[in-house]
Amino acid sequence: MEFFQYKNIDTPAKGDLLISEPLLPDNNFDRTVILLCEHNEEGSFGFVLNKLSMLNVDEVLDEVESFKTNLYVGGPVQQNTLHFIHDIEPLYQSGQLIQEGLCWGGDFDLLISLLKANAIDQNKIRFFVGYSGWSEFQLQQEIDENTWIVARGVHPSYIFNTDPDKLWKDTLEKMGGRFKVYANYPTDPKLN
Repeated sequence: MEFFQYKNIDTPAKGDLLISEPLLPDNNFDRTVILLCEHNEEGSFGFVLNKLSMLNVDEVLDEVESFKTNLYVGGPVQQNTLHFIHDIEPLYQSGQLIQEGLCWGGDFDLLISLLKANAIDQNKIRFFVGYSGWSEFQLQQEIDENTWIVARGVHPSYIFNTDPDKLWKDTLEKMGGRFKVYANYPTDPKLN
């Protein structure tokens, strides 16, 4: 699997990963990897892939008792909302395609039915409370200020199957070059 970083990227695209710079001084996005689900002239949004909440999905969905998978904090915006990304074929038609093999959302009633029937592979879906959002031009400005590193060409199975505790470091290492060095930056450079 290959990762690409575009130094002169004009604009990121949905399906890209946004990797926070190693010393980003924002607790909401410290060493995070965000899946960009939409990016257009009106703004951008995505989900933090490596920030676990303290709850499991079955603790927030009363209708589902046996789906004991992690619930993630998708970002600081509207943390009273529930979102999901998936590679679940029956939900493709009602969801928003991010890239081949990766959708956002879909028919919630159908999702609940599939969960109750144990017809969903836990390795093909992720649930989030809240999301990460940027107003018009805000994300591009942050990229220009070197707040985010953009990775393109990431396979959906990498998103679903990489340990969230290792995702930030692993992604930078796979990108190679100077990014491999970033992966080993200490969390507190004063301790170096």
